[in-house]
Amino acid sequence: MMDTIFFILSKVVQFCIEPLNWVPIFVLLALLFLSLRKPHLCKRFLVLALVDLALVGWLPASEVFLRALENAVSKTEITKLSNNEVGGIIILGGAIEDGEIIGDRGEVSLRSSAERVTKAFELIRKNPNVPFIFSGYSGRITPKGITEADAFKRLIQEQGLSEQNAHYENQSRNTYENVFHMKPMIEEFGLKTESGEPKPWLLITSASHMYRSTKIFQKQGLEVLPMLVDYQTANSLQWTMFDLVDGAHNWNILVHEIVGLFAYWITGKI
Repeated sequence: MMDTIFFILSKVVQFCIEPLNWVPIFVLLALLFLSLRKPHLCKRFLVLALVDLALVGWLPASEVFLRALENAVSKTEITKLSNNEVGGIIILGGAIEDGEIIGDRGEVSLRSSAERVTKAFELIRKNPNVPFIFSGYSGRITPKGITEADAFKRLIQEQGLSEQNAHYENQSRNTYENVFHMKPMIEEFGLKTESGEPKPWLLITSASHMYRSTKIFQKQGLEVLPMLVDYQTANSLQWTMFDLVDGAHNWNILVHEIVGLFAYWITGKI
């Protein structure tokens, strides 16, 4: 019950502090004060709405923080690893569209973080004898249709990949639950050294999400090798770029991670 409350509360907090969500509120307040014949207050809230739009649309405002988050964890050099150094492959959900679309359209649709799936296909093909786990139910408060794990299983079949070492976790709604539900599977199915010690698993997730993910795995006593994908920023800032769509996307990712890190910190999950 507490986990459900925590999950819903995190979604509400994220919605409330995303910059773009305040624009309609400022506009409505401006209209309210206009109807009350208080033009000075109306102008102030219109200015706030314009400043908010400028903050969202000017890409360096979000990229400077998002880039720092994406660089917080070093990427594993997969070419320097041999097959016998990896205990398995973990793919975190978040890249597959709502299950209702799959049911209605008969096709699995991927989100902008599709690299989580494509990188997984690449590593599974190159390491057919290594076990892998896809973890994910749905990140929505009211999920519909099949789970992300079931959708990924369908993609594996469509790609003709072997399911001999495939494992799926279809209960988790957030990153903490990903790790919590996977831990017994990792301990059971993971490859081990000759001395019986568990080998670290490759972890595939978005670069912005990797810092929070690795902290949760560490808290659970699990060693992972970060395989960062889905980068949203380059090495240099785009100082002259203004794009409301890209800016809103960046702020959504950034706020999501900040809320997640803070929530997990105060609840002792990291």
